[in-house]
Amino acid sequence: MAELARRIAARNHAGEAVALCSVCTAHEEVLAICLETAAGRGEPLAVEATSNQVNHEGGYTGLSPADFAERARRMAGEAGCEIVLGGDHLGPQAWRKGPAEAAMAEAETMIAAYVRAGFTKIHLDCSEGCEGEPAQLPDAVTADRSARLAKVARDAAPDPGALIFVVGTEVPPPGGARLDEAGDIPATTPEAARATLDAHRAAFEAAGAGDLVPLIAGLVVQPGVEFSPMAVHHLPMDRDPGLRAALEGWAGVTLEAHSTDYQHPEAYRRLAELGFGFQKVGPALTFAWRQAVYGLDVLRGLAGLAPEEDTVPGVMEWLMMNDPGHWAGHYHGSPRAQRLARHFGLADRIRYYWPQPAARKSVDRLFRDLEGVELPAPMLAQVFDARTLSRAESFDGPQARRLVAAEVARALDPYFQEAAS
Repeated sequence: MAELARRIAARNHAGEAVALCSVCTAHEEVLAICLETAAGRGEPLAVEATSNQVNHEGGYTGLSPADFAERARRMAGEAGCEIVLGGDHLGPQAWRKGPAEAAMAEAETMIAAYVRAGFTKIHLDCSEGCEGEPAQLPDAVTADRSARLAKVARDAAPDPGALIFVVGTEVPPPGGARLDEAGDIPATTPEAARATLDAHRAAFEAAGAGDLVPLIAGLVVQPGVEFSPMAVHHLPMDRDPGLRAALEGWAGVTLEAHSTDYQHPEAYRRLAELGFGFQKVGPALTFAWRQAVYGLDVLRGLAGLAPEEDTVPGVMEWLMMNDPGHWAGHYHGSPRAQRLARHFGLADRIRYYWPQPAARKSVDRLFRDLEGVELPAPMLAQVFDARTLSRAESFDGPQARRLVAAEVARALDPYFQEAAS
């Protein structure tokens, strides 16, 4: 279904304010809610996996690209949703603590596994340095390595012509994104965006892969949005960084926006107007799921359905403190500040712990305790707002499941552009 993404990219390039919503989550229940939501709106979705979530070694989910693809296709079929399978940040990142050549060899194996499994939207991202290299590499090095991986993808793909490549990155510099004088996140300049595209064209041609240049359909740049663990930098709605100009001469190429989570609903239409035909969302979806689960846990305790100490947050705190690798380098400050960030940080590093057996058992117990229980409206109002309660009416199933689905759907709803398909 790469043709769907290619068509949306071309329409946006031509000036239409359309965009493809790209869901990047490995959480099975969250993904199911997203697919059901998109199907209910008659909208397509890009379903993406990242190189640290899913790779030939299993990633942190334990899923290979073939495993993830099979699951996503099955779930999309059950929901009746048209999807594009994509791989995000596919490069040496997961192995960057070692030598560059060894990391690139792993990336080659991973890329081949992705395309053989049927992933067609491939983000080539070799921007981060490996052992002994700078944290962020220059365009020339990044592009050379991306060209190398593009050739591997071409050679491994069942249908090379079905591939579309996305290049570039918007990974914040060490220490976080810098603010401009107005307190906003500076957008990528058109000159820098054009230089990235030109570097990839030159690298592809030098590597004997000039035939793959027309398969580039997306360029990742910074539109001026970002979020930190406890704050969101919203899109300046009246600012146009002029990034469409960087795409002149690149027929059918659109811009791709990462880190768009938690923006005001009107921002997504504005991003489409500015040339962002691919818009990603990830942490905001699992954050909404966690928010609903925690809220239900509060209500379970208030209803006297479980001991006070037997809570989902308590189990998750124990898991995170016993295995701090997924959060310790991301949250700082006092012990209290770190505890708050572990559970409520917008970076949602807690999402790495939901697949663990103890977490699954705790969440299953929560839903089991609430099965068949209809909590009254005044009680629900303690943790869910009126919009969530109303949205829950559009879902089937037990009340607790409907409320969780409503929170995730509300996080996803603003990404859908009219007539995107």
